[in-house]
Amino acid sequence: MSVGKKKKEPLFHIVKRDALPWQKTWLIRVGAIAAALIVCALLTVFLTHENPISVYATMFKGAFGTTRRVWNLFQSLAILLCISLAVTPAFKMRFWNIGAEGQVLIGGLATAACMICLGGKIPNALLIVVMIIASIAAGAVWALIPAFFKAKFYTNETLFTLMMNYVAIQLVSYFVMYWESPKGSGKIGIINQAGHEGWFPVIGNYDYLLNIIIVFVITILMYIYLKYSKHGYEISVVGESENTARYIGINVKKVIIRTMLLSGAVCGVAGLLLVGSTNHTITTTVANGRGFTAIMVSWLAKFNPIYMILTSFILVFLEKGAGEISTVFGLNQSFSDIITGIILFFIIGSEFFINYQLHFRHSHKEVK
Repeated sequence: MSVGKKKKEPLFHIVKRDALPWQKTWLIRVGAIAAALIVCALLTVFLTHENPISVYATMFKGAFGTTRRVWNLFQSLAILLCISLAVTPAFKMRFWNIGAEGQVLIGGLATAACMICLGGKIPNALLIVVMIIASIAAGAVWALIPAFFKAKFYTNETLFTLMMNYVAIQLVSYFVMYWESPKGSGKIGIINQAGHEGWFPVIGNYDYLLNIIIVFVITILMYIYLKYSKHGYEISVVGESENTARYIGINVKKVIIRTMLLSGAVCGVAGLLLVGSTNHTITTTVANGRGFTAIMVSWLAKFNPIYMILTSFILVFLEKGAGEISTVFGLNQSFSDIITGIILFFIIGSEFFINYQLHFRHSHKEVK
């Protein structure tokens, strides 16, 4: 390189922002959603020649068109929110629990086992109590296994929890074949359909109201636990720096194990609600990918349980609305997935501009 030649600066560089006021952060998010809707409208006109206003109206109708659809939406919201709450303590601790899907499945499997093996043999109230205990314990134990190895042997929790999902799927698959009814069908069918043993009670005429109430209570308790309890403080400190946590006397291994027990227990509750209150059966797809979607919900809400209500609602609304678009306009599922993907891309992208800013290179004229 010749003497005196200056190294060319990049066009821009990325700088970490100071914390923005919450009003500005939500203004950025709302702007991102508005921009996403404009892009989706242009794409809709270009690809389908449909009126984008009609498409958006159809999305709204798919979520809120009838009373039953509204209750289905809030039921789906409650389950997704429950699983999101479950992964949040671990994620706030920087323990990357990717195993919520398996923990929900194991909780659901424990619930189904109680319904099949004890249904009609013990009083229904006692059966439900046993189901609650079994599902919470199963989910907690399934989460404890990777937590123990992480705390004791420093294993990679991401891979460990991910592999536990596949083990859970195979366990459920085995018991589905073992309990299949009728034989040769490859599925269990509705459990205790005649006597409804183990089915959660219905409040009034609303099938899913109990689920919603339970998850609402869990949301409030989780918010208090993370924000105001000593355990919540320890989770935050371990998440910021394990060395700092050890320096001030926090037992990091104990916090890891305790937090994952809680995470798995809440996933077990989600499995309980899916099997005992919603589906009344168990399959390998009962969690339906919510364990992975919950990661996005928790991250977008900055690990705040209250904000998770909104992020869960957005994702469930998009899912319900996109399905209605495919049905009404005769489009394949790919188009509705494209619409959903664009909106999520803009929402996730807005987080970059909340946390970072771009500094562009300024041109400087040489002084002679």
